[in-house]
Amino acid sequence: MKLKTKDFLTLSELSPKEFLNLIDFSIKLKKTSIKPLLKNKSLTMIFQKPSTRTRVSFEIAMFQLGGHAVNLSSNEMQLSRGESIEDTAKTLSRYTDCIMARVYDHSLLEHLSAHSTVPVINGLSDSFHPCQILADFMTIKERKGKINDLKIAWIGDGNNVCHSMIYGCALSKSSMFIATPKGFEPDKKVVKEGSNHTEIVVTNDPKFAVSDADVVVSDTFTSIHNRDLKRKKQFLPKYQVNQTLMENAKSDSIFMHCLPAKREEEVTSSVIDGSQSVVWDEAENRLHTQKALLASLIRA
Repeated sequence: MKLKTKDFLTLSELSPKEFLNLIDFSIKLKKTSIKPLLKNKSLTMIFQKPSTRTRVSFEIAMFQLGGHAVNLSSNEMQLSRGESIEDTAKTLSRYTDCIMARVYDHSLLEHLSAHSTVPVINGLSDSFHPCQILADFMTIKERKGKINDLKIAWIGDGNNVCHSMIYGCALSKSSMFIATPKGFEPDKKVVKEGSNHTEIVVTNDPKFAVSDADVVVSDTFTSIHNRDLKRKKQFLPKYQVNQTLMENAKSDSIFMHCLPAKREEEVTSSVIDGSQSVVWDEAENRLHTQKALLASLIRA
């Protein structure tokens, strides 16, 4: 399949049909023997921050599809010596078929996209993490048989992953109940955009958010974007996903986490290692959704 969009920065670039087709394509790629769909194609990966799942999944995805990935730390590039994003984008566009960047400031991706003639993929920014949500909804489809008409509960910080999950729910027509401490709510603009397409509820009550949920999602309270360790005191113990909180969700609910997890903080080991947890399927599915995304963005 081919996507109409040139770039993949937030998830909002996709139509509901494209989103569903991308999920189904990912599942197909997982089940079938790998074909060299991107033979002789190249992906340039730019990292401003450490990565495990993003780097490995993209690099192996390109390898399995017959292509090649080049890994670049921003400290190793002329960016670190003052070369502009515009000049970097124009240069890389002459070498590579696609650029994936994992950055701090989302505006850097927007500048990269504006001056690149090849697709640009958001591997994570301070505002959005769309690739993670593709894997999340692929996992939901595998476990629930559908991605629509579900209740998804988000517990914790209204961060970049939460923003992309809002867009994912809007595309899939699943409702999303978000429980955060006061002052940690997701961006109002993103909530408003999501609410135009589905039910998005923001609350400070995790028990209310999780009640009868099909999917419960959590993320770290402190991340690479915010290392203020004092902030976790505003989350614990109320916003920890533990067995007691999970009992408020449906009996067949699943627990998801993008990883890495800080055990006994946002989630207990009994939950992340328990029978309702699908975090390892979720992590594996990053590989399959990256393959589907790359094959759909890179033109033959």
